[in-house]
Amino acid sequence: MTDLWNLSAPWWHFVIRGVAIYVLVTVLMRVSGKRAMGQFTPFDMILLILIGNAVQNGINGGDNSLTGAVIMAGTLIGLNLAVAWGSARWRDFRWLVEGRAVLLAEHGRLDHRMLRRELVSEEDFLNAMRLTGCSDIADVRRATLETNGHITIELERPARQR
Repeated sequence: MTDLWNLSAPWWHFVIRGVAIYVLVTVLMRVSGKRAMGQFTPFDMILLILIGNAVQNGINGGDNSLTGAVIMAGTLIGLNLAVAWGSARWRDFRWLVEGRAVLLAEHGRLDHRMLRRELVSEEDFLNAMRLTGCSDIADVRRATLETNGHITIELERPARQR
């Protein structure tokens, strides 16, 4: 029963491990691109589960105590709150963590190079247009890939009534 609470390493090892893995996974997700996070497919769910499993030992170092779990969970929640706090207060920090919105189309002209760079298929773009009620690229004033991976479309004129 005492093994349930006894740490296998000093408490600060768990904090350092938690910070290191949090930063690593954040960087990996940031590198994966906005679109990967905005379009959550079954494959993305599998990837998240596998990443969680892959980094588990990196965080806990083989420790299975409840004390270690509480320290790691507290560290991760604290880091998440710190990132949210920093993002809300400093624009440059938010851009570093979340990235910037990207212009995909303007005044009826689609930027194919930007679509490729941001890993957005033309089908995904056309789907976003349809969801906005737009059937013709000429009606698009601006199309922006937001930092959350969603495509926002502003129309030159209101969508036609059906």
